[in-house]
Amino acid sequence: CPWRPLASGATPPRRRGGAGAELRRRLENELEGIRGAGTWKSERVIASRQGPHLRLAGGGAGILNFCANNYLGLSSHPEVIRAAVEALEKFGAGLSSVRFICGTQSIHKDLEEKIARFHQREDAILYASCFDANAGIFEALLTPEDAVLSDELNHASIIDGIRLCKANKYRYKHMDMQDLEAKLQDAQKHRLRLVATDGAFSMDGDIAPLREICQLAQKYDALVFIDECHATGFLGPNGRGTDELLGVMDKVTIINSTLGKALGGAAGGYTTGPKPLIDLLRQRSRPYLFSNSLPPAVVGCASKALDLLMESNAIAQSMAAKTQRFRSKMMAAGFTISGKDHPICPVMLGDARLAAVMAEDMLNRGIYVIGFSYPVVPKGKARIRVQISAVHSDEDIDRCVEAFTEVGRKHRALP
Repeated sequence: CPWRPLASGATPPRRRGGAGAELRRRLENELEGIRGAGTWKSERVIASRQGPHLRLAGGGAGILNFCANNYLGLSSHPEVIRAAVEALEKFGAGLSSVRFICGTQSIHKDLEEKIARFHQREDAILYASCFDANAGIFEALLTPEDAVLSDELNHASIIDGIRLCKANKYRYKHMDMQDLEAKLQDAQKHRLRLVATDGAFSMDGDIAPLREICQLAQKYDALVFIDECHATGFLGPNGRGTDELLGVMDKVTIINSTLGKALGGAAGGYTTGPKPLIDLLRQRSRPYLFSNSLPPAVVGCASKALDLLMESNAIAQSMAAKTQRFRSKMMAAGFTISGKDHPICPVMLGDARLAAVMAEDMLNRGIYVIGFSYPVVPKGKARIRVQISAVHSDEDIDRCVEAFTEVGRKHRALP
């Protein structure tokens, strides 16, 4: 029948069960679609500390862990744990406040100074996470007169942070310097140009060509921003990251990174760079202004982790040989491993269901790994992402390769 307006005071007809029931139906249909596509992400429950050897809830013990971001094994380092306990006892469980009201303690300022010194920058600012650091920097720094040029495979937090700002947005092809140069040429009409890239890309384990990026930035008068979450602590001679690894520490303007991976593994992120920028972020960055301060125990963990790194580069340097051992043995077995020389070692499988089933079979053999599929990675590029840690032994690595070979043959993932 033709549409007719409701009479004055009339209420619209309701579907059976109302809006709440309709929402539930829609959500259940969406979830069923995720299950049907083989991209459902289950959460395994760990009943022990993070480390190379785990115990799972329900009785699984002696499990080898090959998928944590615990690159240096500091999540359960006794000195790191002791520092957290001492900070908890001295400074309490938390501040119940944001930084500018009554949420700044001496340990926060000490850690910011230590981060700046580690990266050889002027100043640093702490956030609840690096996701927050990335969400807070672009909006505060860039205006509609400016431009930001972002690698197409940058982390989701960089993408979301850029979406929040009003700058002119360019996306260049992954690590494609010709495309970046073309877009830098087009961006010359804007006041300020900022090139944003991951230092090490978390899904593929490849490292940004920072030398070439910095050369282009210098040629076209642009600034360089890097996210170092998967580099801080273990890339470069002293673990300072990709800018140290590639010799461009003096050419990168802004670094965002995390305390929640190699540096203690708990939580927290930061921005480090020119002092005027850090001062501006304290005034304008919304995730900083409106989020509670980092808990003292987390600050204590990260501070001790940085102490250990600055005292000796031995832990950071132990990564290279172990990474090479895994990569070479897996490729010799017939697997395709993405990236190069990074402890992120994606075992490329292509099919989402295959990645999920193989990961479950690996767990049955005592190896904890996770299948990655869409939307975390593009469709058709499913993989099991293996991550090597400094605390893995050669025997641990060899056992992992043997299990992969058995499971790969079983599921015909190997020739």
